[in-house]
Amino acid sequence: MKILVTGATGYIGGRIIPRLLEEGHAVRILTRDRERALARPWGQAVEICVGDVLQPETLVEALAGIDVAYYLVHSMYGGSDFAAKDRQAAEHFVAAGQGLRQVIYLGGIVPGRDGERAASKHLESRAEVGEVLRSGLPTTEFRAGPIIGSGSASFEMVRYLTERLPAMVAPRWILNEVQPISVGDVLDYLVAALGRDDAFGVIDIGTKPVTFRQMMTLYAEVRGLPRLIVPVPVLAPKLAALWVGLVTPIPNSLAVPLVEGVVQPVLGDDTRARALFPEIQPRSYRDAVGRALARIKDGEVATRWTMSGEDDGVRLVDREGIVREVRTRWVDADPASTFRAFSSLGGERGWRVWNWAWKARGLIDQFIGGPGLRVGRRDPEHVYPGEAIDFWRVEEVRPPNLLRLRAEMKVPGTAWLQFEAVAEKGGTRLIQTAFFAPTGFWGWAYWYGIYPFHALIFSDMVEAVARDAEHFAESSLVAA
Repeated sequence: MKILVTGATGYIGGRIIPRLLEEGHAVRILTRDRERALARPWGQAVEICVGDVLQPETLVEALAGIDVAYYLVHSMYGGSDFAAKDRQAAEHFVAAGQGLRQVIYLGGIVPGRDGERAASKHLESRAEVGEVLRSGLPTTEFRAGPIIGSGSASFEMVRYLTERLPAMVAPRWILNEVQPISVGDVLDYLVAALGRDDAFGVIDIGTKPVTFRQMMTLYAEVRGLPRLIVPVPVLAPKLAALWVGLVTPIPNSLAVPLVEGVVQPVLGDDTRARALFPEIQPRSYRDAVGRALARIKDGEVATRWTMSGEDDGVRLVDREGIVREVRTRWVDADPASTFRAFSSLGGERGWRVWNWAWKARGLIDQFIGGPGLRVGRRDPEHVYPGEAIDFWRVEEVRPPNLLRLRAEMKVPGTAWLQFEAVAEKGGTRLIQTAFFAPTGFWGWAYWYGIYPFHALIFSDMVEAVARDAEHFAESSLVAA
């Protein structure tokens, strides 16, 4: 079939596309950023249509000739009007999608008991989107609880809380049952539903229910970590979300909907899923954790929650008002080794020099509401446009020559850090440039106030990257 995937560069979308291609389907994607899609391993194997579900004029071309569409977009990072945006986007899709054989949508199990209003506005919004799609198009709506997989937000919240806190006092609602599901099982359901007229309507999916406390204790058992978790009848959801944002890489804007999604029981009825798809036997939560940890250990994290960050439209342009710090070194290494050296900065490896200063800057940023250094990175070396590396966002990457990062830390302006590797005289010219577009007087004051620190840190950094590049080049020769 000819299939359209929306949300293609997100956590689920980026994983389902390879499966669809393996089954021989023709895949078209709808994306706001062509370069971000082209950089993915499947970028050259799909048809790319640039557009936005909030811009209805772009949907006509995207849906032309399509049999089945996957609707995988939502506004987890949206502002106070996120529900209205999601509803409007779904309405646009329904209007443009008349003639589709099927829409497959991934929503969430709505928490709470019968007659009880859900505490999670985000999950209520997800359910509303499903209603809009089902009312106007033949729609299969899967509803899932917390998705457990390498790089998923729910899994990383559990992982960091359990890894970093040997003992914790937690709100009593961690005794509520939830119904998690492995990301692999989610993908199995999404693919198995293709072309199934009998699968229209709502289908709850998940594994055997566990409490949120058990999610942490079972994770601890898999990792061999002794942990003490004591429930207490205090700590409001928003305060708990702030605590999650402090301890884990999950920003507060995402921690709030994640926490609100478990303050009530999150249980679905998977009777219909078992009847329609008996070949899918959802793996247990413990197995899902073990599989996710193995993927992380082997460096096989295909997508991560950080890939779903909002694109604010900021791009580096050569214009007046941007200050630059440029440092260059000739390196006795090829461009590929040099690119490898600077594309592996950040995450657990750190920033090579003055790591205590980077950590201090991260703590300051975290204190004033920024992401800090907690976000880390998806892969120790490979990067995609649009994903996060600590408090930087990858704005552009062109192996083996260029990597440009845009700062997401709180600064009075917009900052970029760019690395280039240019072949020169049998080696490579490494060019490291810091750009800053200040906002008003305080922007200029900030830049010149930190210049003495930049002079030390960035000078040492370019030297460290050069050394790493030569080391990688030597290692490649030895291996050859």
